[in-house]
Amino acid sequence: MKKTIAVIVSLMLTLVLAAACGGGSGDPPADSQAGSPAPAAGSSPAPAAGGSQPPASSEPAAGNTSSFDSSRDIAVVSREDGSGTRGSFIEIFGVLHDGVDRTTPEAQFADGTNVVLTSVAGNTYAIGYVSMGALNPTVKALAVDGVDPTVANVNNGTYPVMRPFNIAYQELSDVAQDFYNFLFSEEGQAIVDDRGYIEVSSTGPFVSTRPSGTVAISGSTSVAPVMERLIFAYEELNPNAVMELMSTGSSAGIRDATEGVVDIGMASRELSDTEKAALNHRPICIDGIAIITNLDNPADSISSEAVTAIYIGDVTSWSDVS
Repeated sequence: MKKTIAVIVSLMLTLVLAAACGGGSGDPPADSQAGSPAPAAGSSPAPAAGGSQPPASSEPAAGNTSSFDSSRDIAVVSREDGSGTRGSFIEIFGVLHDGVDRTTPEAQFADGTNVVLTSVAGNTYAIGYVSMGALNPTVKALAVDGVDPTVANVNNGTYPVMRPFNIAYQELSDVAQDFYNFLFSEEGQAIVDDRGYIEVSSTGPFVSTRPSGTVAISGSTSVAPVMERLIFAYEELNPNAVMELMSTGSSAGIRDATEGVVDIGMASRELSDTEKAALNHRPICIDGIAIITNLDNPADSISSEAVTAIYIGDVTSWSDVS
């Protein structure tokens, strides 16, 4: 009897094992295949674990322009008092008239480039302006009078919305002078070009004397990103230097340099006659100013007249923008 039960159990185990290993071809079970959908047509296979991912696209993400309501009011985003970008913008577009800044009081005044980008990216009906070098895929840069905001168009003079990135200073210490020499060297100007700005003439290859000391720099939030990259590269060449960078706004940077609080002030605008009389100054590069909108805005271009009208409050609805 015991032998009979053992034989029956053995047969049952054999049948169970055969069913579990069914298929005979080595194919995965059907439910495993259902949980792994095939890639869409034209897509690349996923990289192996630990492999490098392809770089993110620099193109703006597609917006939902079909839901844009042109009857809505324009949300005007400007920069704060003392901003060099604002100073250049209002002068170029005639918002500044007879010495009066006519920027609409209905505007949101953003304290810094990143705040402008965030504000426009987060509001479907917003318009703003930033340094071309600060553009990112979260916003859309508009052509102005049919001309795209590109380095090539700034270089050839067809894109008119541009301004210098100036540094201003009094007497320079040995280490500040060494850094100054780097800014205008081939290596320094190559960084300017790589960051999307327009170079000024270089003085040739850089040779550092590696002096020790601290260099304090303050000023424009628009100049700060490229200055940060220049500082990083310089510190690799002169590890004896201690570099301090503060983003305080153009007017604050010029004031700091005038009062001797910092070695170098940064301004994303031309200096006034009074400032020029008090300080040495020189542009490290030329930058364009981009007019930006939300990705959901269907506009790709805007006229100079429309920009002016929006910022002085004469045009308040997107349906009235030409």
